[in-house]
Amino acid sequence: MPARIPEFSLLEKHGIRLIPYGIAKSEKEAARIAKRLGYPVALKIVSSEISHKTDYGAVKVGLKNEERMLAAYDDIMESVRGHRTSGMLVQKMARKGLEILIGGKKDPQFGHMVVLGLGGVYVEVFRDISARICPIRKEDVREMVMELRSNPLITGVRGIRPIDIASLEELMVRVCRIMVEEDIEEMDLNPVVFDERGYDIVDVRIRRGV
Repeated sequence: MPARIPEFSLLEKHGIRLIPYGIAKSEKEAARIAKRLGYPVALKIVSSEISHKTDYGAVKVGLKNEERMLAAYDDIMESVRGHRTSGMLVQKMARKGLEILIGGKKDPQFGHMVVLGLGGVYVEVFRDISARICPIRKEDVREMVMELRSNPLITGVRGIRPIDIASLEELMVRVCRIMVEEDIEEMDLNPVVFDERGYDIVDVRIRRGV
């Protein structure tokens, strides 16, 4: 049976589409998966001990051929030496577009909440987010978008095409449902890359209650 990532399996269980991927246990297996997916690909270490992979040099993107992919594989394994790992995520490269953060947490007072904001490196720079208590409707998502200072990047401005708002609404409603039904303590989909045709979820972090 192919290796699975629990966070990915949870999203797939709830009907959320992911970028095509595979888990490799060796360089040869990574090469087979990359060939099946088609280049370019990204590599990311799979490890319960490493949550912020970029801090460890454990992420390599835009690998255009097998030679570069194998070199990146070796670099990552060297950078995480001493840490427990369970494989290498080989993932088709995400589309280019606007990086969005979709996340949530279980608040002791208000219960499950969902948040929306700019993702990737912009999260810490702008701290521009909107939040709602679960459950939410698609109308709530549209209101959240308009509450963001950065909303013109989402809705379109000066030659920038608007992202697929319908897909954003559907994804956020599903995330809220997962938070409640699975009793999730914290969830981060960051970044989710959106363009006018849809989205690609690049990274997922989920923490369940004890």
